[in-house]
Amino acid sequence: MLELKSLNSARVFDFFKTLSAIPHGSGNMKGIADYCEGFAKEHNLKYIRDAADNVVIFKNGTDGYENSDPVILQGHLDMVCQKTPDCNIDFEKDGLDLYIDGDFIKAHGTTLGADNGIAVAMVLSILESNSIAHPPIEAVFTVDEEIGMLGAMALDMSQLHGRQMINLDSEEDNVVTVSCAGGSDFKLNIPLNKIKCQGAAVTIDINGLLGGHSGVEINKNRVNANMIAGRVLNALDGFEIISINGGDKPNAIPNRCVIELCVKDADAFCVAAKQQLEIIKAEIADRECGFTPEIVVNNNGKFDCFDKKTADKLIYTLLCVPNGITEMSADIKGLVQTSLNLGVLMTDADSMTLHFALRSNKKSALAFLEQRLCAFFDRLDWHHQEFGHYPPWEYKADSKLRDIYCDIYKETFGKSPSVEAIHAGLECGVFASALDGIDCIAIGPTMYDVHTVNERLSISSTENFYNLILKTLTRLK
Repeated sequence: MLELKSLNSARVFDFFKTLSAIPHGSGNMKGIADYCEGFAKEHNLKYIRDAADNVVIFKNGTDGYENSDPVILQGHLDMVCQKTPDCNIDFEKDGLDLYIDGDFIKAHGTTLGADNGIAVAMVLSILESNSIAHPPIEAVFTVDEEIGMLGAMALDMSQLHGRQMINLDSEEDNVVTVSCAGGSDFKLNIPLNKIKCQGAAVTIDINGLLGGHSGVEINKNRVNANMIAGRVLNALDGFEIISINGGDKPNAIPNRCVIELCVKDADAFCVAAKQQLEIIKAEIADRECGFTPEIVVNNNGKFDCFDKKTADKLIYTLLCVPNGITEMSADIKGLVQTSLNLGVLMTDADSMTLHFALRSNKKSALAFLEQRLCAFFDRLDWHHQEFGHYPPWEYKADSKLRDIYCDIYKETFGKSPSVEAIHAGLECGVFASALDGIDCIAIGPTMYDVHTVNERLSISSTENFYNLILKTLTRLK
C-alpha cells in the first residue's frame, strides 16, 4: 500500500495488509495467533499464548513512563467471513484481496475484517516502535469474539495487572462507548399432548414487519410478530392450534409468525380474524407500514392439534409475558437498560420451543429479569433453562480514562465526542467482570457496512484516530 506511506499511520496499514493475508475467520485462529507470537519473539517482548490461542504481549514503559500504571490495549483476532457468490476465495486457506477506493480500504468480493484487524494492526505498530511514548502496555488479542466472545471468556485475567483499558473494537471515530449490556438465554421446551381435531385448516401469516437486532434496535419500537400472534389468538375463538412458528434467532426481533389452526366455521372465523388484524394494522401503521398479514383457508381434514390446556397456557404467555424494553437507564439519556426478546417460537412434532434473549447494562437487573421469567413459567409448570450468560460493562461515573480521551479529542477537533452506551455485548463486559476497578473505554476509527461484503474502512479516520491514541498514551503517566 505505497499510497499510504506518507501517513503517520503507515505502519498500521502495513500490519493490516499483513494480517489480511492470513486466514482468520472465527474458529480459524491458529495462523494469526502464530503471527502474533512470532512478532513478540522477533521483538524480544514477553508474551503469553493460551490454549484458546489468545495472545497477550507485554512491553515496558518508555523513558519517563517506567513506573506508570500499565494500560491494556485490546482487540480481537477473528473476523466475520462473508463473500459474494462469484468470489473464489476460500476463507480457510486464502487471504483477502485488498484495494484502495478513494478514502476507503476495501476487499474484493469479501468482508474486509477491519472489525477488528485494524485494532490489532494499531497495537502491533505501537509495540514495534521505539519512538512512541507510552506507559507499560499489556496488549491483549482475543479469539472468537464474533461467535460469543469465547476467547475473552477463556482468558486467564490474573495475568493482567492493568486497570485502565482501551478497547479498540468500535466503528465510529466520534463516539466513546462507556457501557455495554450483558445478557443470557432463557429457553423452554414444552411437551405437546396432541389431540385429533376435524375442520378447515386456516393459516394466519403475520408478516411484513421490520424485525431487527434485539439489542441495538430494541429502542425503535419494532413490533414482535410472536407477540402479535398471541394478541390475535386471544381475541378469537372456535379454533385449535396445529402449529405456530415465528423467528429463528433469539437475538433477532421476529418479523414473521405463521399460525396454523383447525377451525370449525372457517367463514365466520376469517371475518373475525381479519377484523383483529385490521385493528392491529391501523394501530402500528406509524412504525410498521409494511405489515401485510394474510389469511388462507385450506382443505378440510383431521389434524393433530395442541390440547386445550397447553394452548391456553401458550396464549396466556404470548399475551402477558414481558417482552421488549422493561427499563431505561437513569444514568445515560436514551439508553435502554434492560430488555428481552422472544425471538424463537417453534413447533416440532411433539414439543414447542420458546427462546428469549435477555439483556441489561446492569448485572442485578439482568438477574431480576431472569427471576421474573422463572416465576412466570414456574406458575405454568413449564420447565426452563438459563444459559449463555455474558456480563455487562456497567457505566463508571468517575472515569479518568474517558475524561482524558475526551479532552484530547476536543483539543484536536474543537468539539467533544459523543459519549454513549450500547444495549449489546462487548468484550469490555468480560474484562470488567474479572478485573475489579477497571477503567475502560471502547473507541475506534470509522468503518461502514461491517460484517458485509461492502465493508470499508476510512483511511483519513484511521489516521486521525491513531494520532488520538498516541496522544492519549502520553497522558497516561
